Amino acid sequence: MGTYTFSIRSTRDSDWREIRDLRLEMIRDTPIGYAETLEQALSHDEAEWRMRGRRGASDQGIAIAAITESGRWVGTMAGLVPDPDTGPLLRGVYVAPDFRGRKVGLTAALLSTVEDWARTESDQLTLHVHEDNARARKAYENRGFAATGQSVPYNLDSSRNELEMVKKL
Repeated sequence: MGTYTFSIRSTRDSDWREIRDLRLEMIRDTPIGYAETLEQALSHDEAEWRMRGRRGASDQGIAIAAITESGRWVGTMAGLVPDPDTGPLLRGVYVAPDFRGRKVGLTAALLSTVEDWARTESDQLTLHVHEDNARARKAYENRGFAATGQSVPYNLDSSRNELEMVKKL
């Protein structure tokens, strides 16, 4: 395994092309992992992608990207507080296949950044993961998340569920 060098920073409006391209890569890699279809994502205009970029500077959350020295976007995560009762939610998690795994450390680095933000909001971080996404569930369990037994219908197919997982911070 080679050396993996990357930086992590908040997203911004001007990143809209990279945000779009990474989102399309994410959905193609794991279609059940996100709240929109490839067709929906392809239909967004520049204004939508710029708005998503501004989430990196939002008062309500955080949006970060991992970028290699060559400028390739290889990962992203976001956090949002939809309401005070829910607290911080982990969303939009993606790591490019060739950057996955503990030896690389990218997932841990992204998650650590989101957890630091989440600690300013609450003592726990919540996420929802598709019931059929075993790879993601295992990755979250390995990083201290535990299933709560709660679920919500998956917005793209209400016959399937997203399982709630929580990590105490």
